[in-house]
Amino acid sequence: MAELKVLTARFGTPNSTHIDTYLRDGGYKALEKALKMTQDDVINEVKKSALRGRGGAGFSAGVKWSFVPRQLNKPKYLVCNADESEPGTCKDRPLMELDPHQLIEGMAIGSYALGANLSFIYIRGEYWYLIDILEKAIQQAKDRGYLGKNILGSGFDHNIIVHPGAGAYICGEETALLNSLEGKRGHPRIKPPFPAVVGLYGCPTVVNNVETLAAVPHIINKGADWYRELGTEKSGGSKMFSLSGHVNKPGNYEVRMGYPLMDLINIEGAGMRGGKKLKAVIVGGSSVPIINAEAAAKCNLDYESCQSVGTMLGSGGVIVMDETVDIFETTFNLIRFYNHESCGWCTPCREGTDWLLKIFKKIKAGMGEESDLDLILKLCVNIEGRSHCPLGEAAVWPITSALKHFSDDFKKHLRKSLPVLTMAK
Repeated sequence: MAELKVLTARFGTPNSTHIDTYLRDGGYKALEKALKMTQDDVINEVKKSALRGRGGAGFSAGVKWSFVPRQLNKPKYLVCNADESEPGTCKDRPLMELDPHQLIEGMAIGSYALGANLSFIYIRGEYWYLIDILEKAIQQAKDRGYLGKNILGSGFDHNIIVHPGAGAYICGEETALLNSLEGKRGHPRIKPPFPAVVGLYGCPTVVNNVETLAAVPHIINKGADWYRELGTEKSGGSKMFSLSGHVNKPGNYEVRMGYPLMDLINIEGAGMRGGKKLKAVIVGGSSVPIINAEAAAKCNLDYESCQSVGTMLGSGGVIVMDETVDIFETTFNLIRFYNHESCGWCTPCREGTDWLLKIFKKIKAGMGEESDLDLILKLCVNIEGRSHCPLGEAAVWPITSALKHFSDDFKKHLRKSLPVLTMAK
């Protein structure tokens, strides 16, 4: 097994959510260390580690932190994006459920580096049962002096508020999340300005994923070089992957960045269910391009390798499909989802996903024609790069890649030519 135990080291430990368990395992030592460093030193350590955002975009966490203009005489905020709504992805949930103090410590370190005295955990509404776990852990941290006023005598104040969303996929996009957090409709904002300058309440803000922040204590404790060497030069550390679909052992697995995709399927996942052949893989959650078995054999789990085979690492939701799967049907499910979750703000996404869904329904009913496949691609071209936020791309990439690699699955649903009738003599 090539599984690592960095973020998941305390999974399965009795009373893993309690601060005493966390402290026995060296918890909050990284915060103590960080508070003795300068803010710039903390940011530079995270930069050097090659930690990249684990929510999907893969942007350097340390660079993102460095964009915040600390000289501005405004409050600064750190927001944890725990709105885990990407189909196929469920790795943030156990990080909060089984080891909440790891996240809290990462947020405290990040907030110190940014000069933020208040931070928020914006959590998916369906994760209602995790709110109690997080709030109990936050109170325990306050009681022990790791949150609140004058943390560990450093002069740094910091508190965390847990805020549930209401089940909107679009609020996983950072600016829609900020609007929702402010009590507005969850519509994305136009960028620039970027949240690092004009974010929550018009103030400098950093939005990071749960998994990104949970990695920060390990980087500070063991050093950027140690963390970077776990992965690749450009994609440091380990990452959790939610492996689902036609494998014998679906589940969440933590492996090094750069780990071969087929090893994740065959070793961690114990191979294809029922001994069937691999047909397709969605590597990074439903919004990334689907790849075939040939590309999967060449794919390693890092940003550059995924890009080289025509997909993206995304949020790490690996969905495996065997030879029995009809890719038209799975793509039909996805366009229904994205049409439903479109916020309706911009015409390309609102109207485009609706027309795509109508054409898919037509094909599903056996009334589709070859020209409909061309029309689908034309619609995708007019959505991609023209929508108000990335949901437009998220809707079309699965479709265009499915048509590219699995066109036969679409064509078999098209209406067959009617026989030519001739008059009997």
